Amino acid sequence: MTKDTKIAVLIDGDNVPSKYITEMMEEIAKYGTPTIKRIYGDWTKPHLSKWKNILLENAITPIQQYGYTTGKNATDSAMIIDAMDILYSGKVNAFCLVSSDSDFTKLATRLREAGMMVYGMGEKKTPNPFIVACDKFIYIEILKSESDKDEKGMITKKENLYNITPKVIKMLQTSVDDAADDDGWAFLGDVGSLILKKQPNFDSRNFGFAKLTPLFKSLPQFEMEQRDKKSSSKFKLIYVKNK
Repeated sequence: MTKDTKIAVLIDGDNVPSKYITEMMEEIAKYGTPTIKRIYGDWTKPHLSKWKNILLENAITPIQQYGYTTGKNATDSAMIIDAMDILYSGKVNAFCLVSSDSDFTKLATRLREAGMMVYGMGEKKTPNPFIVACDKFIYIEILKSESDKDEKGMITKKENLYNITPKVIKMLQTSVDDAADDDGWAFLGDVGSLILKKQPNFDSRNFGFAKLTPLFKSLPQFEMEQRDKKSSSKFKLIYVKNK
């Protein structure tokens, strides 16, 4: 996605802690411009009162949704209906669904079927069906640590969400093979895109690395190489190969 991408940000206020909102909006800005920003909940309930100042600071529109019956989540229904209205309006080309609730699995699937890019955000407890229904899923726990990283790209001051297990290494090796040329070298950008297609919640920050490059460099199973672009540019292309 480019910075010209217009994103509709829809937040389930009942399922996301308010303390993450600033970091969430900064993360969303990396993928495009959030032109529609709405949060859903029953604002008559005391536990949502902490959102008030945060919403004003981030220009997020609160949508009131009363709980009509016990045991039913009216907030989910309102958010889904709004999402479909926005889809058919043609005003955006991507959605960011912020929730840890699996009830939005079908919505994410439907939006992708319509050609929308769908980003998901939620806590680590988010059920897998919703995660895999998104093009990319970001755990909000890692966002607080984004600014705390050392010169090697390692995130500090926060426990990693996951360890790099043999299963993760095997998935990385397979992705490198799938994207590699005849000599076994693969452009790291292509590898990263392929990994996300296989595992939408994969993020180097989950393992304590700010970027994919330092993650690969930390693993002895891979060989890295920098190549100059053909055109004049200060940036170098990073390639990776299985040892």
